[in-house]
Amino acid sequence: MDQKNHRYCVIMCGGIGSRFWPYSRAALPKQFIDFLGTGRTLLQMSYDRISGIIPKQNILIMTNERYAGLVAEQLPEISRDQILLEPARRNTAPCIAWAAWHIAARDPEASMIVIPSDHVITRENLFVESVLQGFDFVESHNALLTFGIEPTRPETGYGYIQIGERVSENMNKVKTFTEKPDLELAKVFIASGEFFWNSGIFLWRTSTIIEALRKHVSDLDSVFAAAPSSVYTDPAAERAFISEAYPGCVSISIDYSVMEKADNVYVETVSFGWNDLGTWSALYDLSPKNSETNVTQNCNVLAYNSRRNIFAIRGEKLIVVDGLEDYIVADADGVLLICPKAREQKIKNMVNDAKLKFGDKYE
Repeated sequence: MDQKNHRYCVIMCGGIGSRFWPYSRAALPKQFIDFLGTGRTLLQMSYDRISGIIPKQNILIMTNERYAGLVAEQLPEISRDQILLEPARRNTAPCIAWAAWHIAARDPEASMIVIPSDHVITRENLFVESVLQGFDFVESHNALLTFGIEPTRPETGYGYIQIGERVSENMNKVKTFTEKPDLELAKVFIASGEFFWNSGIFLWRTSTIIEALRKHVSDLDSVFAAAPSSVYTDPAAERAFISEAYPGCVSISIDYSVMEKADNVYVETVSFGWNDLGTWSALYDLSPKNSETNVTQNCNVLAYNSRRNIFAIRGEKLIVVDGLEDYIVADADGVLLICPKAREQKIKNMVNDAKLKFGDKYE
């Protein structure tokens, strides 16, 4: 069998995207929205990007049960059995563990790439080259591989990877992981030339990640090891098992549970025009701006003496502002948000506050 037929992709598609509230809501998260005006949603763009590399029958979508219909509607070319439905939100480690056991039961020689559904990549030819190089590396090494993005600024919203010993072209051992630093530390990282943004994209053989989970997160591994491999090749039996077992999994990220603990972690340094589109400011940076450096997302705006704002309004409402600078103005489904871009990290707290005060109505 051609080696490429042993390659799989897992697209993680279960998040709510609360930092894009009120546009991104529990009922319609950001990955299902055409934020960039391309005619394709972020999920569809992620699928398009990977389907030229991975056989289409080897692409899996991991999502929450409530989004099964949205995934099927937006990706009609995949089968129902390629959509793995999480009965509860349990962060990335359980999601990846289930996917690894699912794939390994069907193909013991499999390798897999794990990608989020909401990233934007502008240099797709370089992305393809990087992925192919990554697969070649993990298929010939006992390696847990992640992509490190060459940084373009001292960003405080991303995690960082410090590179260690070089092992081949663009491949290094990982020396350290650092969560979101403050601005001064981010500047030090950039000046050193040793730090890259943590992309949240992973490649490995399924056997390698299962071994790592067994070593570093044994409680999680034991959940999936409890089922015989035949369960993972029978869709009905697998759904029944996951429905019972998955909610009991520990909620933990793959970064914290495995990548920061294992000694066989490598980073492929890349520069393919990556943005995780995690915030309104990230969308502002990616979007075309008018002569006043404002961004309008398919809406009607009259802006006087106003600069560096982003306006995202659903419906026919006209927005008129005067003297506004560096703000987010977003209106969707009964919620109007007006927030300085510098304070957008507070949006998740605002969502929680709204839920506490008004219930699920505005979630």
